[in-house]
Amino acid sequence: MMRRTRAPDSGCLTSSTQHPALRPTTLLRVLLSIQHLLVRDSYFKDSGLVIEVTPSWKIPRCGECGAQARSVHDRRDRFWRHLDLAGMTVRLHYSIRRVHCTECDGVRTEQVPWAARGSNFTLPFEERVAWLAQQSSNTAVSTLMRVVWRTVGSIVSRVVPRHLDTQEDRLDGLRHIGIDELSYRRHHEYITVVVDHERSVVVWAARGKNADTLRAFFDELGADRCAKIESVTIDMSQAYISAVSEKVPHARLVFDRFHVQRLLQNALDETRRDEVRAAASKDEKRALKGTRWPLLSCPWNLSESGIETLRELEETNKSIFRGYLLKESFAAILDRRQIYVAGNFLEQWLADAKASGLRHFARAARTIEKHRDGILEYVRTRFNNGRVEGINGKIRTITRRAFGFHSAQSLISMIFLCCGGVHVTPAFSAPSGSHE
Repeated sequence: MMRRTRAPDSGCLTSSTQHPALRPTTLLRVLLSIQHLLVRDSYFKDSGLVIEVTPSWKIPRCGECGAQARSVHDRRDRFWRHLDLAGMTVRLHYSIRRVHCTECDGVRTEQVPWAARGSNFTLPFEERVAWLAQQSSNTAVSTLMRVVWRTVGSIVSRVVPRHLDTQEDRLDGLRHIGIDELSYRRHHEYITVVVDHERSVVVWAARGKNADTLRAFFDELGADRCAKIESVTIDMSQAYISAVSEKVPHARLVFDRFHVQRLLQNALDETRRDEVRAAASKDEKRALKGTRWPLLSCPWNLSESGIETLRELEETNKSIFRGYLLKESFAAILDRRQIYVAGNFLEQWLADAKASGLRHFARAARTIEKHRDGILEYVRTRFNNGRVEGINGKIRTITRRAFGFHSAQSLISMIFLCCGGVHVTPAFSAPSGSHE
């Protein structure tokens, strides 16, 4: 326990065990909390603190390959923005050297321990910005950190690759994956997203939604890792089907239940519209228009009025009610647990749909028959794209929060930051023993 005594000459309380005073340069080095950095001096300028720093190593290192380079070409003054201190902006100043690197065969800017190559911000500053970007909008981050809006996106684009490089290969160990496309701008601009079902993270994303885009993913995956893929969940996009069938023909191709059932919901809605157009009176048209939501809703979600509406349709419009029964009977087939039983019921359903006299259901039946095996794989595995759609919903929230993205690469960086298992910290802590 620290004991306090009264000094005989000054009359104030002093400690019998006193810590040695830290020099200003040592104190600043501790506050900066950056390894391999030495503080030379400090001064105030433009309502902020400027700290003169230098790397702890004497021989400069190439900023591109990291090799030592003894030949110095020239020096140039540079400043790096650091985390604010007591409300003041903090900038690091150093006369950075350009060196002749024998490995790179040219003049390169030297490596510094406090910042990434080509960045005007320190590593702790960029980590703080990336962490805030995970939690809030770019506008809020730019206001809090006192940087312009576009700078937030450029910092995220640098931080994410650093964290992905330090992770174990995110493409290792993939067995069950989900694939979907996402529109990020008008005029049909898309990105393809691949999700690991087991880890619930995005493992790959690229601009485009055609077969070549997905082939690029499997090419990056490699033959050995492709051989370990057991199942792939997708919608019924022919581009994705062809790429999966070509690159991983051994994997189970599972069509997402939601997209399959939506075929029949659209067929039922088109049938209802045909009946509305063919109605003889305005009252009849108005009555049929009011049946849309009861028809598309699940039976257990129907209110009393919805149940009554279906009862009336059974009496007044056989075509619409027949389409409703086809929709619900197909959903009951997908609820089956035995694939052979479901297959037999599906064959009967296809025959009934083609013979129903409802052209929209006949067209949907032909599509379902074409993708029969992938639909029945859902019955076997119970896999769907629900997890992928959930992540896509989060991505859309990110897009709205940022009021859109000008480039696919900016959006992809934010996807990996928020949905790719990237863990950033709000601030660096001082390493143990740095003050000693």
